[in-house]
Amino acid sequence: MKQRILIVDDSPLLRKTARRAAMQAGAEPERIREAGNGREALAALAAEPADIVLLDINMPVMDGFEFLEANSRAPSPCAAKIALVTTEGNKERLARAEQLGVVDYLRKPFAPEELRALVTKWFEGR
Repeated sequence: MKQRILIVDDSPLLRKTARRAAMQAGAEPERIREAGNGREALAALAAEPADIVLLDINMPVMDGFEFLEANSRAPSPCAAKIALVTTEGNKERLARAEQLGVVDYLRKPFAPEELRALVTKWFEGR
């Protein structure tokens, strides 16, 4: 698959798991990038756009909401499909994320198959 994926999470283990699931869904390893927080994600997207962003909420430096807000204010906001991959369960906060461009949600902890299914769904355009 030619989709470019950006995995944004402060946990190296989660990033590794997400990378593996994306590759199992058909993503090419060289088209998967990682960022440890929202600030790194914004820099990565400025350097090269992504088609899919898997975003954690609770991170140091710049959390997922700060990333979403900064992206929404950018002159050229990221056009990627954004999914939250998070422990966040607060309905109001999740609704706010949706207003800021999040199109899907996967709650941690998740089975790798769930993440693979999410990425596959997006690859197939559903």
